[in-house]
Amino acid sequence: YMNMKKIVLMSIILLMTDHLGAHIIDDLSNPNDRNWVYFTDTVMGGVSKGNLEFKEDKDESYYRLTGFVNTDNNGGFIQFATGVSGVPDKKYQGIRIKVRGNNENYELHIRTRLTPAPWQYYSYKFYATNEWETIELPLESFIKSNFYQPKSFKATNIRSIGIVAIGKDFDAEIDLARIELY
Repeated sequence: YMNMKKIVLMSIILLMTDHLGAHIIDDLSNPNDRNWVYFTDTVMGGVSKGNLEFKEDKDESYYRLTGFVNTDNNGGFIQFATGVSGVPDKKYQGIRIKVRGNNENYELHIRTRLTPAPWQYYSYKFYATNEWETIELPLESFIKSNFYQPKSFKATNIRSIGIVAIGKDFDAEIDLARIELY
């Protein structure tokens, strides 16, 4: 009887676990498996500069994007992005990220198979404090970049995800330790 109580209690705890049913995009358990690409507004004539590094400290492995976002020459972004594939056909509510930054606003950009042009994406603005935080970004709250894109998208249509420092002149520093669909 006591063992049955333990089993029931453990089952309830597992069901309440935050990450149950999540689809991990990158938890940095094997950073060589994930191809994150760094790029800036220089692809369109901008002058922003930055860098992407993989870092480890005693408690955490993470990617760090640093640089200066400069809006001169119609620019204004630095970012790192990765391709996404193999998302199970399941109704996900959003994207969960574990980040810390320099107390600035950043954006997460999603590209789908219906947003092939570089200026087409869905975005969600979030604030990155200087402490590690897990932030949930509901898919229904992402904003489309162009009027002719569909208003919403399914998680199975996501083709890439990027962390972006954008929109104003500022020094960027943001760390990403985990990203998943929930």
